[in-house]
Amino acid sequence: MQIKKPHLSFWQIVNMNFGFFGIQFSFGLQQSSMSPIYSYLGADEASLPYLWLAGPVTGLLVQPIIGAMSDRTISRWGRRTPYFLIGAILCSLGLLAMPFSPTLWMAASLLWILDAANNVTMEPYRAYVSDRLDKSQHSIGFLTQSAFTGLGQTLAYLTPSILVFAGMNKNAVNASNIPHIVIAAFLIGAVFSLGSVLWTLKTTPELPMSEQEIAVIRSQAQGFQHTLTEIFVAIKEMPSTMKQLAWMKLFQWYAMFCYWQYIMLCLAKTIFATNDPASEGFRDAGLLNGQLGAFYNFIAFIAAFALVPFAKRLGPKIVHSVCLVLAGIGMLLIPEIQNKQWLWLPMLGIGLAWASIMGNPYIMLAGSIPKERTGVYMGIFNMFIVIPMIIQIFTLPLFYRGLLGANPENVIRLAGILLLFAAASVGFVKLQKSSVDDH
Repeated sequence: MQIKKPHLSFWQIVNMNFGFFGIQFSFGLQQSSMSPIYSYLGADEASLPYLWLAGPVTGLLVQPIIGAMSDRTISRWGRRTPYFLIGAILCSLGLLAMPFSPTLWMAASLLWILDAANNVTMEPYRAYVSDRLDKSQHSIGFLTQSAFTGLGQTLAYLTPSILVFAGMNKNAVNASNIPHIVIAAFLIGAVFSLGSVLWTLKTTPELPMSEQEIAVIRSQAQGFQHTLTEIFVAIKEMPSTMKQLAWMKLFQWYAMFCYWQYIMLCLAKTIFATNDPASEGFRDAGLLNGQLGAFYNFIAFIAAFALVPFAKRLGPKIVHSVCLVLAGIGMLLIPEIQNKQWLWLPMLGIGLAWASIMGNPYIMLAGSIPKERTGVYMGIFNMFIVIPMIIQIFTLPLFYRGLLGANPENVIRLAGILLLFAAASVGFVKLQKSSVDDH
């Protein structure tokens, strides 16, 4: 028998998702700053994708396992809480250390630790939202999570510019050529990462499990081997809606990884006519990328709430497809723009798509998965994010110099084309009846 969960007010839903702000501030710092940090430490342009391997590989390995483990966890602190609390602590430590990396290999190694910590936090947090809310509130729950993604990443991208406005010298660098404003941004991120999760735990604790739920968990075989077995069984029994979403996610996340890795290098070339990491123009491109990233993430923050009535009326499929088309067109326009004032226009489409990416696929998924496997399926669903990223990492360097002419502008054009493919593939997704009813 399905027990109806307590109806939460809007502000209660905001409190329960506030921890996502810190998680996404951390991701925003990675998206905006890792390629510049690698460049400051001497990385080759064509090899940049390899240095981003930590995120998708740790996601592929960690999230399904942690998701499955959290489904089976009984503790005094709750079912999901131990995971995203430990993850937040480790993430804060990684953020503290990252900007002090003296070598390329150390920065890449710290990214592995940082991404593993973020992934320990991520899927139990998504499962916690699904656990805590009745199905009728899934839409507002996941889109509020998307809003905090936008807000967290907005501030992460914008922090270096805010620090310059506050009086820090944009050209002051440490011995590794890493700007002081980047170092300060990571230190601020460490505080936000842990503080926001602690706020959520204080204001919105998990619902206690029923005796029936506890009995079901205790009746299951325990141990790491059984956790892996549960993952493989869940993959074998994967709902059809989830399989159909995989193609959309392939194009979508290959494109977004291309964008994050090369947008700053593209702007350095098109707006500041440089590819020299030691030049002032290169540092200015980093600040501009931060401002543009903050703008599209702010659009995502606003759009996440604005998309709720459209998702309810038109359905998440149509809304997601339209948003992806707008972002694809925007990315195709970026390399053609030489006046930086016009760059804000394509960011509108990218912001709408980012809001939709972080919300609507989970709305489509939530109604198609069994309640007792929420954690493991949320973790497996993340594989549809990280596998495209791994494919991108190992394929893009193969044709970066040939097909793309060693030109970061062409990587951004490729991302735009792939987002249009992603939009088309949404049309092939067939939603479960419960997804349609709820949303």
